[in-house]
Amino acid sequence: MVSAKAMPPADALVTDIGARLLYRDALVLVIDKPAGLPVHPGPKGGETLTDHLDALRFGLPRRPEAAHRLDRDTSGCLALGRHAKALARLNKLFSASGSVGKTYWALVEGGPAADTGSIDLALARRSDDPRSWWMKADPSGDPSLTHWQVLGRGGGLAWLALTPVTGRTHQLRVHCAESGFPILGDPIYGSGPRSGGPGLQLHARALTLPLYPKKPPIVVEAPAPAHMRAGLVTCGCDGSE
Repeated sequence: MVSAKAMPPADALVTDIGARLLYRDALVLVIDKPAGLPVHPGPKGGETLTDHLDALRFGLPRRPEAAHRLDRDTSGCLALGRHAKALARLNKLFSASGSVGKTYWALVEGGPAADTGSIDLALARRSDDPRSWWMKADPSGDPSLTHWQVLGRGGGLAWLALTPVTGRTHQLRVHCAESGFPILGDPIYGSGPRSGGPGLQLHARALTLPLYPKKPPIVVEAPAPAHMRAGLVTCGCDGSE
């Protein structure tokens, strides 16, 4: 198994959020969210992405707000609505299944035997506790669908491109784990440690936003994060992504 660079502590993740800006127009910003930083405040408090968004107003009276969610330990493309009308438009787009194109990169333990496939597996919460986000495979749960493609293999890992059609909580993490190839570093559904270790090897690589009816979709890519690069190179990535 390849060793991956440890994920940095959350308090060292954002020194200049402007440097993480990937795309900007009148309605939307797309940033490269660092792994280890939650998007919204949680019950335990601590630093969140929201603490840094005032720096991205660019002359507008209010800060932008996230139009969708990424797990705390997932890095990559996150879309922000620049004002209330833009946020409502983005929320509608993200809530329509299949409207927004999302591609994630994941390093998984072992890997699938085939090179392409789909995972069609309903998901439900493990607990009735509304504070719990942990999920499980459950035939009576919400339908969820993920397409996947192997981009490379090496060192006991596979490098996958994951395309979720639905947007269930922890969908990619549960789908991979239930299929026999958990995401490397996942402490809930895989073998990752609760602290230390490589961190979750899941990255929101690209977003495709059909935001403007008379224009081509906005396509944005986020570079591979530092804590995944060693594993990606082992799996055949040329290191330039």
